[in-house]
Amino acid sequence: MSTLTIKGYHVTNVQLGEKNLITETGHMVVSPDPPCCDHPLINSITIRVITPQNHQVYTNTIMDVIPISTKALGKLGEGITHTLTGVYVLLTGVDTKGRQVCNGGGSEGILADQIAWGRPGTPAKDDFLIAFDVVLKADAGLTRAGPDAIHLTCDQFCDLFRQQLRVFDPQNYSEKHVFDDRCRPEAKQVVLVKEVSGQGAVYDTRLFPVEPAGFRGSQSIIDLGCLPQFLTPNEYRDGIIRAMD
Repeated sequence: MSTLTIKGYHVTNVQLGEKNLITETGHMVVSPDPPCCDHPLINSITIRVITPQNHQVYTNTIMDVIPISTKALGKLGEGITHTLTGVYVLLTGVDTKGRQVCNGGGSEGILADQIAWGRPGTPAKDDFLIAFDVVLKADAGLTRAGPDAIHLTCDQFCDLFRQQLRVFDPQNYSEKHVFDDRCRPEAKQVVLVKEVSGQGAVYDTRLFPVEPAGFRGSQSIIDLGCLPQFLTPNEYRDGIIRAMD
């Protein structure tokens, strides 16, 4: 049915600097000046780099751990995806009243104690983290618009690196994985049913973004009527679901 190729480009160093830059030699520079903080629901954005040796730092509640990936060819679930390894964006949120943007118990606290390191969907202990901390206006996190604003501004930040990653040398990758979706009429037909959040505010799930693990162009499962959606294994691998809780 389709073939998905994921090429990884490993990052060995991340530091703060004047502009947002990623090189094919594994060097990444992150500007501490937020590129997009003019949303009416957002009070401020703080960007910092957390090194593997500095996990004893405080963060607000963790809303997402986001890989920086982009489509170099094709659409989600097929073609070629470029992704950075060794670095993730750590999205955190709070409002001006100190209310954590979470769906129940928050994960604010010392970072080393709040992450199950090295699990699917979580960073390894030797990964760099780009902390993208958003402060909403008072009580803005109590409706869907507040968390959506946080994810949107972070996605715009990630786009600054996606644009550069997209045109990396296709032969200069550090690892490569090829996945085939094939029709096998003679084999057992297996369907994986995944229940996702769809109640509102941070109880939400987004699907069908433009970029892998992205937000732009995505649709809320709530707006889709909380009805079943059919996804292929390669679409799932390629980051077509974005959990908002």
